[in-house]
Amino acid sequence: MIPPLKKGDAAQKAISWMEELRINQLPVIENGQYCGLISEELILEDNDNTKQVSEYELQGKTCVVNENQHFYDVLKIVSDHGVQLVAVLDDSETFLGVISIKDTVTAFAQSAAVQSPGGIIVLSLKQIDYSLSEISRLVESNNAKILSCIVNNDLLDANMIKLTLKINKTDLSAIIATFERFDYKIIAKFEDSEMESGDKERLDILFKYLDI
Repeated sequence: MIPPLKKGDAAQKAISWMEELRINQLPVIENGQYCGLISEELILEDNDNTKQVSEYELQGKTCVVNENQHFYDVLKIVSDHGVQLVAVLDDSETFLGVISIKDTVTAFAQSAAVQSPGGIIVLSLKQIDYSLSEISRLVESNNAKILSCIVNNDLLDANMIKLTLKINKTDLSAIIATFERFDYKIIAKFEDSEMESGDKERLDILFKYLDI
């Protein structure tokens, strides 16, 4: 529900909308086409609210997704470009609206992988040894399922990765024993009882930050 500005709108209008909506950026369109983002910082630095939006160098012109893309693509754009909003276009590149960081985090928090009870195991392994099918086989041998997995590069060693697994069991002891038996290095584990209060606190802090 974030309205777009037009190039002919006054900078003062942009500032008023940002204050009302409690955001620092707004999308700009012209004839149904996305033109970019204008930021509160850009207007305040110029210190001339009589200007029109068209007189500013707009940001985030390439920060767009198609309406059929996954919200993970939105997260990547936000991370790569440091924007708060990502424009959504249809197949003919007509502007449909924007997705905010908060929208995306909410979608992620409501996903089955997050909402389903279970535990988390973080493995450290060489990239060359990574096989999700083999790891899944070991998990499933304990009558469990992998709900989601995230692969991150190890910043200290380019040959290593960190694999975070969300598993649909709250008791991870048998799965951990299996991994250790096959020489997998476990660097962290979070069982459901350990996560509940901590995760809620982290989400509360995140949403409080996004509301600033």
